[in-house]
Amino acid sequence: MPELAEVAFYSKKWAPGLGDRVVEVICRERARIYRTAEPGTIRRGLKGKKLTGIETKGKQMRFVFEEASLGLHLGMTGKLLVKGKEHEPGRHDHLVIRQTKRSLVFRDARMFGALKFDSSAEPDWWVKLPPEVVSRSFTLKAVSEYLRRRKGSPLKAVLLQQERFPGVGNWMADEILWRCRLHPGRRAGTLGDDEVEIFFRETKQLCRDALRIIGTKYGRPPASWLFRHRWRRGGKCPCDGAMLERATIGGRTTAWCPKCQRE
Repeated sequence: MPELAEVAFYSKKWAPGLGDRVVEVICRERARIYRTAEPGTIRRGLKGKKLTGIETKGKQMRFVFEEASLGLHLGMTGKLLVKGKEHEPGRHDHLVIRQTKRSLVFRDARMFGALKFDSSAEPDWWVKLPPEVVSRSFTLKAVSEYLRRRKGSPLKAVLLQQERFPGVGNWMADEILWRCRLHPGRRAGTLGDDEVEIFFRETKQLCRDALRIIGTKYGRPPASWLFRHRWRRGGKCPCDGAMLERATIGGRTTAWCPKCQRE
């Protein structure tokens, strides 16, 4: 599942269409991606409109048209493509937005993605999304209170909660906890004040780093990150060379260093 930085990168795939007007919208009406949006409404709402902006929040994308907003979640297999203006939809091309010079295509083989639509520039489903981790609204106080409310949950499971940590997924959660030297199975309520502050600071910093390295040109994280070692056979901690351990925590396969992140 694409996480915060990957979503920011993939959203730019449709950037060539900025400023161009929609000529036609083709929807594969029975596709599951329309479970939260009506194909006919999308066709009528976008036709003749210019694409004026692209935004992301966590794992969500929003494509702003004149007096309309198209929300998009990639899911596990969703892709955004740019094709020729006469592009004929392939088997998995469930949405094709034909413009005067090109076609913007949403392709999703397994249809875990989803669309939303609203005929306004600031729809409720966008405005009500939780504050981004890199924003000023993401505060130490808010994180501390959330950890107290989830005091019995493992830290790995807490970090995957999109209501507080939007855009953080499996690999980012592992990276944050490794940077904090916190075991992923540790209960949220056992952290002291100093540990909560470190947890908050490293969460924010990793999101900034990921957006800078991956979210712009899809760069490869440095070897000093856990990311480069976590799924490698015989993977070792880049800090002390200890063999990484793995288990299912919070419903997700988790990697950590037994020396850096003592239980």
